[in-house]
Amino acid sequence: MRGISRTSLAEVAGRLDGVLASADTAALGRELFEVVALLQREHSLRRWLADPANPADARSNLVGALLEDKVSPATVLVVSDVARANWSAPRDLVDTVERTAVFATVAAAEGEQRLGELEDELFRFGRIVVAEPALRAALTDEGVAADHKRALVAGLLDGKTDPATLALITEVVTRPRGRTLEQGLDHYGQLVAERAKRYIAVVRTAVPLSQDRQERLQAALARVYDRPIHLNIDVDPEIVGGLSIRVGDEVIDGTVAGRLAEVRRRLAG
Repeated sequence: MRGISRTSLAEVAGRLDGVLASADTAALGRELFEVVALLQREHSLRRWLADPANPADARSNLVGALLEDKVSPATVLVVSDVARANWSAPRDLVDTVERTAVFATVAAAEGEQRLGELEDELFRFGRIVVAEPALRAALTDEGVAADHKRALVAGLLDGKTDPATLALITEVVTRPRGRTLEQGLDHYGQLVAERAKRYIAVVRTAVPLSQDRQERLQAALARVYDRPIHLNIDVDPEIVGGLSIRVGDEVIDGTVAGRLAEVRRRLAG
């Protein structure tokens, strides 16, 4: 987000903590995701709520009229707060509601210092999906009903992951919002890391890294980015040797495969 949207996002995020402190956060997360789905369906509604020409009180009142008898007061409060803010584009408003939904969903795990486990579980599920094409096809087939996908995810993960992880993966699978399954899992993983006030580094390596090497790499990256780093390790023999590290949109490629690819590009040029 840029400009006024970035400012509004920071303001909404700052006020969200006050709501989370006293809310049923799991229920709040579910309801906020339902609001995201509503805004995705109703183009004219999201455009009207994001239009700065409409007074903030009018936007907030419309949210109250639409949601008051359908969701908890906490959900009305959060969505009204988002609607009162100014946004550069309607998508920024919807993205912000989605962000609050993720933060509410993981609030219980955050309170128990378990956000790192959630990050690991989202990453591992993504690796499973990549390794199992039949499973990926079943989860992404637009012809398969959302209820069937929801039941499939529950059968795979219920009782084996944190409830917040199950909720987030189910949301990615059933309502992808134009993202691929991998992109959705990565996006939610990044939001969990943001909530934990750290970055995720996705490390591709030809062989598993020892615990000592992981700790040294983690410390080095933390110094570079001036923030705690959570490592997601992806062992991929195809890269031959070395490491490829992705932090957000930045890639540090020190692999043999990466260097060979660079040589090929230069020769082709």
